[in-house]
Amino acid sequence: MGIDLPLIWAVIIIFGVMMYVIMDGFDLGIGILFPFMKDKTDRDVMMNTVAPVWDGNETWLVLGGAGLFGAFPLAYSVVLEALYLPLIFMLIGLIFRGVAFEFRFKATDIKRHLWDKAFIGGSLVATFFQGVALGAYIDGIPVVDRAYAGGGLDWLTPFSLFCGLALIVAYALLGCTWLIMKTEGALQKAMHDLARPLAIATLVVMAIVSLWTPLAHQDIADRWFTLPNLFWFMPVPALVVLTMYGLFKAVARNANYTPFLLTLVLIFLGYSGLGISLWPNIIPPSVSIWAAASPPQSQGFMLVGTLFIIPLILGYTFWSYYVFRGKVTHEHGYH
Repeated sequence: MGIDLPLIWAVIIIFGVMMYVIMDGFDLGIGILFPFMKDKTDRDVMMNTVAPVWDGNETWLVLGGAGLFGAFPLAYSVVLEALYLPLIFMLIGLIFRGVAFEFRFKATDIKRHLWDKAFIGGSLVATFFQGVALGAYIDGIPVVDRAYAGGGLDWLTPFSLFCGLALIVAYALLGCTWLIMKTEGALQKAMHDLARPLAIATLVVMAIVSLWTPLAHQDIADRWFTLPNLFWFMPVPALVVLTMYGLFKAVARNANYTPFLLTLVLIFLGYSGLGISLWPNIIPPSVSIWAAASPPQSQGFMLVGTLFIIPLILGYTFWSYYVFRGKVTHEHGYH
C-alpha cells in the first residue's frame, strides 16, 4: 500500500487553518472588543497582549494557502474564483488592522482615535468576511469540467451572512477570554463581565448554524442523523454543552486561564463538526481531496520541505509565546 499523499496534505492544511483560526482569532477578537473599552490605557494594554505575536499568527494562513495551491490546485482555483470578493475584503481588513497596530502607538492623542477606528473596522471586516467565505464554502461551490460554474455573487446568501456574524461573536469570546488570561484589575473584571453574555451568544449562533446546515443540505443531514453515524458523532454536540457549562463555571469563579482554554476547546469542537459535515470533499459538495489532488511527484516534493518547516514554525511560535508569557500591565508593554 502506497502513502496516501492527498490525505497527508489534507491533514496539514486542516491543521494550518485551525492554528490560524485559534491564534489570529483572539487577535481579531481584541479589535472587536475595542468599542467596549473607552479608556486609552486599557486599549494600550489590550493591544500589548498580542503586539509581540500578532503578525506571526498569520504564518498559518500563508501555510494553508500555499499548501492548497501546491497540493490541491483544482480546489485553489475553484474556491478562490468563487470567493474572490469576500477574500479580498478580508485581506483589506487585515491590512487596515496591521497598519493600525503599528501607527496607533506612534500617533498623537488627537489622531489616535482614527487608528483605533481603523483597528476596530479592520478586525470586524476581516472577521465578518472570513465567516461569509466559510458559509459560502459550506453551502457548496458548483464545478463543471473542473472549473467554477457559478456567478461572482453566489457567495452572498443569508446563511453566509449569518456565518459572518457568528464568527464575530466567536472571535469576540476568544479575545475576551484571552484578555482574562493576560490582564488584571479593572480590565480583567470588565472582560469577566463580558464573557458570560458572549458565551451565551456563541452557544446560540453555534446552535443556529448547526441546525441550519443540515436543514439546507440533505447530504449533511444524512451524515449526521442516520445510524450508526448518529452514535459516532453525538459526542461532539454533547462535548460542546459540557465545555460551555465549564466555561460558565470558570467565569463565575473568576478563573484566569480556564476560560481561554475552554474557549479553545469550543472552537476546536466547532471545527470538528465542520470537518464531519464536509469530509472528504475539499470542494463541497462533490469534489474529494483525491479528485482535486496534484500529481504525487508534486505533493511528495512539497512534503519534504513542509515537514521540515512546520516544526520550525511551531518552535518559534512556542518560543515567542513563552518569552512574552504572563500578565500585561499598564506599566509594562511591548511598545
